[in-house]
Amino acid sequence: MIVELSHRIVAGMVTYPGVPGPVLGTHLSREDSRQVYAPGTEFEIGTITLAANTGTYLDTPHHRYASGADLSQVPIDRLADLPGLVVRAPERDGRRVLIDDRLDVRGRAVLIHTGWDRHFGTEEYLHGHPYLAPESARWLAEQGAALVGIDSLNIDDTPPRGERPAHTILLGAGIPLVEHLTGLAALPDEGFRFHAAPPMVAGMGTFPVRAYAVVA
Repeated sequence: MIVELSHRIVAGMVTYPGVPGPVLGTHLSREDSRQVYAPGTEFEIGTITLAANTGTYLDTPHHRYASGADLSQVPIDRLADLPGLVVRAPERDGRRVLIDDRLDVRGRAVLIHTGWDRHFGTEEYLHGHPYLAPESARWLAEQGAALVGIDSLNIDDTPPRGERPAHTILLGAGIPLVEHLTGLAALPDEGFRFHAAPPMVAGMGTFPVRAYAVVA
């Protein structure tokens, strides 16, 4: 079974406050293509202008560190066909998500299920979101997690001019991040493979992905 874990990208959508929404256009319309191809044959070539942090997207080390690996330099085996583990964030812990240090996270995609994705596309999604506790980010880095994802606005708390400890720690350890996941409620806690590979764009640190899981 394949489980979709990505939000749809639509024109004008708001993913993060202050980040412009995508603009869709047309390079070659079906009508104009009729002048290019044989009778009865037509095509459309679209265009899109979007900020790299749109929809469900991947952060590479280059997002945080100028010398860090970019989209073209992160090995594919750090982004695709990873053994997955879902961490359920208890409501009682509030906004800070703590990871149980008895879990085996080494070499796994650790996906943090907060349920905040239910607010995606609304004003509520943009404020008061759950985030990963810095001490848990440090533990995940020490334990060798392969990738960390979350179904929330950000893996860090986002006060004005605030620090971003989870980004700093995890990307500093070469661990890619996936933010704005959705659909984690449909996954088992383990027993699935996770995929979130972006295009190989040199010099960029973030980009939307089609994240999904294959459940055994």
